[in-house]
Amino acid sequence: MSKEIHNQSKELEALLKALRLPAFTRYYREFAGRAEKEKIDHIGYLYELCQIEVREKQERRTERLISESKLPIGKTLDNYDFSRQPNLSRSLMNELSEGSLLDRCENILFFGLPGTGKSHLAAGLGREWCQRRRRVLFAKSAALVQDLLVAKRDLKLNDYIKELDRFEVVVIDDISYNPQTREETDVLFTFLSERYERRSVVVTSNLAFSGWNSIFKDPMTTLAAIDRLVHHATVIELEGPSIRAEEAEQRRKASKKRDK
Repeated sequence: MSKEIHNQSKELEALLKALRLPAFTRYYREFAGRAEKEKIDHIGYLYELCQIEVREKQERRTERLISESKLPIGKTLDNYDFSRQPNLSRSLMNELSEGSLLDRCENILFFGLPGTGKSHLAAGLGREWCQRRRRVLFAKSAALVQDLLVAKRDLKLNDYIKELDRFEVVVIDDISYNPQTREETDVLFTFLSERYERRSVVVTSNLAFSGWNSIFKDPMTTLAAIDRLVHHATVIELEGPSIRAEEAEQRRKASKKRDK
């Protein structure tokens, strides 16, 4: 390589880095050699480089969205055992995973006994949405309430709720958590009210709506909260025994066999 070409390459790489084109920087030499060998014209050469640049940018953005979402690791729709829920349509879950409901600011509500897979399904949908470049936040109900309460005490509740608006959907896991004070109830209700018809929520709960008085403390607030959640929502009820309990029993039996 002549000194002139070497200098041009260095300047080109500096320009590509300045333009934030890391894939171009890594592959332009390799692609140029292949283009020359396979007689690919300059349009085809640039097209292939652009394809890989866009693909890698999308992958990096997806990784950032998944990290930001705080989704539990390993919970996907692909590794959920749908055979345990014969009344749950996989095609429905695939349709929900496409994310058009987020554009319509609709909600999803999962109900069922502990261990039936509510959190798994909610997290699996969240991961699918991240892969479609949607902004998702996964939060335990108790932790979310405490964060809202701290914001209220610091006179920053409205600012915090606006900050959460950047997430197209907030997954509130285990809303059967019982707030201990009216102040906790109020911040949760305020959060749900502010998102109504503006952003989506996904809720998982061990409690049927008939038991939500224990969350919101009085019938009117309970009715208002349910009304806002259900108005534009897909409600999914899960049945059957606890997956965790069955897995624990299987481990116990396997251990007993090994000890014999």
